[in-house]
Amino acid sequence: MSSSFLAKKRKIIQQLSVAGEEYNDLSPKGSIDEGIRTLIDELNSIDGLVTTSSCAGRISVFLEGQRKGASASATTEPQGSSPSPKPLAGPGGKGGGSWLYVSHEALQPPKVTSSTNLHSLFGLHASQGGCELIHAPGRRFVHLKFEAMILHLLCASLIDAQKVLSAALTAGFRESGAVSLTSTIVGDETPMVAVRSTGLAFDSIVGYVTAEGDIVSIVDEPYLGALVAIANERFCVNTERIQRFRSEILKQYQDLPELSKHTSDDQSSSLGWEDAEARKQRKRQEGLQRQRLLQAERRQGSDVKVPDTDALDSDASLALNRVLS
Repeated sequence: MSSSFLAKKRKIIQQLSVAGEEYNDLSPKGSIDEGIRTLIDELNSIDGLVTTSSCAGRISVFLEGQRKGASASATTEPQGSSPSPKPLAGPGGKGGGSWLYVSHEALQPPKVTSSTNLHSLFGLHASQGGCELIHAPGRRFVHLKFEAMILHLLCASLIDAQKVLSAALTAGFRESGAVSLTSTIVGDETPMVAVRSTGLAFDSIVGYVTAEGDIVSIVDEPYLGALVAIANERFCVNTERIQRFRSEILKQYQDLPELSKHTSDDQSSSLGWEDAEARKQRKRQEGLQRQRLLQAERRQGSDVKVPDTDALDSDASLALNRVLS
């Protein structure tokens, strides 16, 4: 296990150990979601893993940022927003936008007498009369979204990364993958793995910003209620997948042998893999054994057969071929 990985993990664990009221990170929420706090702690207790970012899943109402080349009417800031300049948004509206509402657990609509309770919760004004649905260049829209859990894990080796990917794909996070496979300057391989699924996600446009700076809804209250109900259903599926991932990753590290520098020579040979240090030790032992046999042959004048190290390598290759077949 590389010293660079250990240093990064130590730093992250120290940051996570800060008391809850004092902890703060770079996410919009500024803290770890309670829904996966136990999972994060369990993952970080595994020697070869450390989490670098996480989200338990969320339902959100997001206002797009301003786009380059937008018309003057489209660049009007919503009422009550800060007048300070913001970065321009990309094609999807991200960059300079803002969350009007975020929840990392299933949403129970507020029980109030008003017929526009979800509109009020999401910061939307119910439209009076008809809705202006004609698209104007640079118009800023409001999205209601659901997004499933996402985790980024730094791994101590490619073998650790493979275990994480196997658990993630088995659990239903089918868009998971290694997002960084490059080696460091000293040759250490510490891949980053993203555990994620886009199959549960949805994104629906529910409003826009008017020329006067009002955030107006283009849907009615029952439609918002239907979207919330769909999001709540997907939260349940998301929770089930998180539990399956937890079970699978713990099983990976409980049942499978660790292929590390602590692996015995016999295990390394039978599995067809050994790291540089293990190979160095094995070749040294083979050399010492060869010297002892030569000395014994000279002393006794016997026909002691000296093993050929090339033959030993061939045997290891045959073992590897048997494993791969």
